[in-house]
Amino acid sequence: MGENQTMVTEFLLLGFLLGPRIQLLLFGLLSLFHVFTLLGNGAILGLISLDSRLHTPMYFFLSHLAVVDIAYACNMVPQMLVNLLHPAKPISFAGCMMQTFLCLTCGHSECLLLVVMSYDRYVAICHPLRYSIIVTWRVCITLAITSWTCGSLLALVHVVLILRLPFCGPHEINHFFCEILSVLRLACADTWLNQVIIFAACVFFLVGPLCLVLVSYSHILTAILRIQSGEGRRKAFSTCSSHLCVVGLFFGSAIIMYMAPKSRHPEELQKVLFLFYSFFNPTLNPLIYSLRNAEVKGALRRALCKESHSQ
Repeated sequence: MGENQTMVTEFLLLGFLLGPRIQLLLFGLLSLFHVFTLLGNGAILGLISLDSRLHTPMYFFLSHLAVVDIAYACNMVPQMLVNLLHPAKPISFAGCMMQTFLCLTCGHSECLLLVVMSYDRYVAICHPLRYSIIVTWRVCITLAITSWTCGSLLALVHVVLILRLPFCGPHEINHFFCEILSVLRLACADTWLNQVIIFAACVFFLVGPLCLVLVSYSHILTAILRIQSGEGRRKAFSTCSSHLCVVGLFFGSAIIMYMAPKSRHPEELQKVLFLFYSFFNPTLNPLIYSLRNAEVKGALRRALCKESHSQ
């Protein structure tokens, strides 16, 4: 194999194997979702930064979640849209590795941020009198930095393990971006170590965090049911239900992609799941938080009223 091995300097992303008209329609639809993702998450960031009432730990973590969604969109979507218009346009090996690294960093960091957000809600609802003592700004900043650092380091481990592999062709990735499993299929060497690390990452960054989130929300639900005030119970349900919607969408799609049994058409199914994961989740997150969260809706109304009065 060593005699026939050639250096791969670029990959060709096959994307969706569809007709030209459907690809053009998909280009318009995905472009629309991309704009909504950037505008929605940008609006969340703007509201949190401008409204002093949202300068709380919960919205501090929500702003980081919005940054993750924007990073997802900017990392994967432009290359996908280019490939829909010019299917034969390749991506360099270095660009492919960078795309894989950024995607994994965002995925790992979002898992940890969702756990941190569930812990924040657990302390706020189950231990309200001690909330300001436990969840200080120092703790919030430490948790946010830890989430990003752990996500980046694990992503770096994945990429380093990929770089040690030889790629001797073909150089066609059957995906719309450099997804790690699709890249590993092109390696002409044993990838057992990569697969072990991926499985371990799924356990510690998907199953583990999901269990922690479910434990937190089981305690939260018990505490909410004990609240005597109807207004307090409604407010707690409104905030926590929006969190649970985001958690369900994110962890559900991720676990199906990486831990569910393979179907007869795993690669095509994986493309559809990643399409949902990379487009619909980042687009739906700001809608969920704005439509199901009274404080965000109030901040939006105040911002609009201030704008109308200034005019």
